[in-house]
Amino acid sequence: MTTMPAPARAAVTGRITPLRVTRPRLLLSEWTKLRSLRSTVATLLVTVVVMIGLGATFAAITAGAPGGFGPGTTAISTSLTGTFFAQLAVGVLGALLISGEYSTGMIRSSLTVVPSRLPMLWGKLAVLAGAVFLTTLIASLASFLVGQALLRGRHLDAALSDPGAVRSVVGAALYLTVAGLTALALGALLRNTAAAITTFVAVFFVIPPLTNLLPMSLTDHFVQYLPSNAGAMMLDGTYGVVNPLSPWSGFAVMCAYALVLVGFAAWRLRRVDA
Repeated sequence: MTTMPAPARAAVTGRITPLRVTRPRLLLSEWTKLRSLRSTVATLLVTVVVMIGLGATFAAITAGAPGGFGPGTTAISTSLTGTFFAQLAVGVLGALLISGEYSTGMIRSSLTVVPSRLPMLWGKLAVLAGAVFLTTLIASLASFLVGQALLRGRHLDAALSDPGAVRSVVGAALYLTVAGLTALALGALLRNTAAAITTFVAVFFVIPPLTNLLPMSLTDHFVQYLPSNAGAMMLDGTYGVVNPLSPWSGFAVMCAYALVLVGFAAWRLRRVDA
């Protein structure tokens, strides 16, 4: 007697065995969403170009300047200056990854497939972190090598074996990864692309310069704890911060901001309907 295959039996009986939602399938689903977005390739490409291009530009300017490095900068931090401009592209990508689903209504389909909700958020965070970290790590290394090549003419360059060099190269990728996760958390919390990007820009680009307008006796006590200033310590520079945190302490502070926002985003995702 010939045994009928399972798919054929399902077709005959009209019953289809549903696929279980597992972590690998969820990650694959979120990865498919990420790479299918037209903005993903564009923003990651902009990130790479800005990191390498602006890093090379600032290195060339420094090599041609009679005074050499500016206050609070080094050969390593100069070549990685493009990191601070690239964070805007990464922030846009992070915000769009989830706020775009709210604007199109696709979030309802996602939550129907994953009714427990939170695994969807963890999946988005994981695939974004992986994509941003790998891309920016390559760009960071290229920025460092190009920048040091331009500084070598005036013997201002640093080697990758110098203290803090590898940490700074990896730190630039970690900084941008956490910045992207922060933007994603803002997108999940605010559920609006414009609001999420505006808040991200305010926190990372607007508030830090505005603190320079305040008395130094006041800013010296808190400016080093702003997320961008704290995370920037990973890049081997103080950038005008009077009382800078140590590199890993600053990165821990930046991660703490991201974790708090992710926590609020997860709470709202569980409590408030899409």
